[in-house]
Amino acid sequence: MKTRLKQYLFIGVLAAAAYFVLSNHIIFDGKQPYLLKKSSLNLHYSFYSVTKKKPETILKVDILREAGIGDLLVELGKMTEEEKERFESKYEYEN
Repeated sequence: MKTRLKQYLFIGVLAAAAYFVLSNHIIFDGKQPYLLKKSSLNLHYSFYSVTKKKPETILKVDILREAGIGDLLVELGKMTEEEKERFESKYEYEN
């Protein structure tokens, strides 16, 4: 009985971890991770590093742009609000 409960607990923890990865972007900036909610459950760009990448390159990724990575880049000081708006409008227009 105790073994069966441990198995269920282990499966539950595994399912919770999988759901967490499916529902969040984990963004690394070299110092600490940041979380952005995904618009749908998937594995696209679940783990993404912004170190040594230009803000324009990062904002080209539709999935990350929709999740709000532009606001995070402004918060981290990697770009200004005006640059964010310019890049976002540029890539939204291309789609």
